[in-house]
Order: sequence, then C-alpha cells, then structure tokens
Amino acid sequence: MNYIINNADYSNEVNSLSNYAQKRFGFTQMPKIFFTNDVSNSHKTLGKTGYYDPNAKEIHVYATGRHIKDILRSLAHEFVHHMQNEKGDLHHDGYMGPGYAQKNPKMREMERQAYEMG
Repeated sequence: MNYIINNADYSNEVNSLSNYAQKRFGFTQMPKIFFTNDVSNSHKTLGKTGYYDPNAKEIHVYATGRHIKDILRSLAHEFVHHMQNEKGDLHHDGYMGPGYAQKNPKMREMERQAYEMG
C-alpha cells in the first residue's frame, strides 16, 4: 500500500512496520491505517497523536508537523491496541467517558501495555 505523509512517500517504512507488528503481535487481520492532516491539532502543545477504533479496526495517526519517527512510534502504539482488540482485551469494562485511560484501571493498563510494547 502507498502512504504519502506530509508530502513524502513513506510507504516502505509504514509497510515494513506493519509487517513486523503483525508478526510480533500475532494479529490475524491488518487494520486499516489512516494518516490525518489537521493543522489546528498540530499547533496544540498537547494535540492528539493518534487513536484506534476497535469497532472499525482502524488506526488513525495525526501527521501534520510531526517527524516520521514520531509518526511511526504512534503507529506502533496503536498496533498494540489492535492486538489487544483481537485478543478481546478491549471490551469496555467500567468508565469509558472523557479521560477513560486515566480513570478506568483496566483501560489504564491497556495504555501502559501499548506504551511499553509499542
């Protein structure tokens, strides 16, 4: 698949990381990957870096104004969430509102794993 990010072709890097993640984490279905350009988000000190949609099995990474190493780091983090989803670990137990990753102990553990493994 071709991935043009911030006007440069990073297809080799994204495909290589995707293949490595699938082998390392053992997920069966490759998620869809989207790189989002969001100028207003890129100006925020604590802007969004990415997210995983478990229902659609999609990874979304915010790319505007970020170095490719940082973008790939976010992609690796979201691959861990995809693996967690395939294993059934992301079912919504407890609080899932704003700040759920800090307020819900189970989801906090899922985030810790994603930071550690990704």
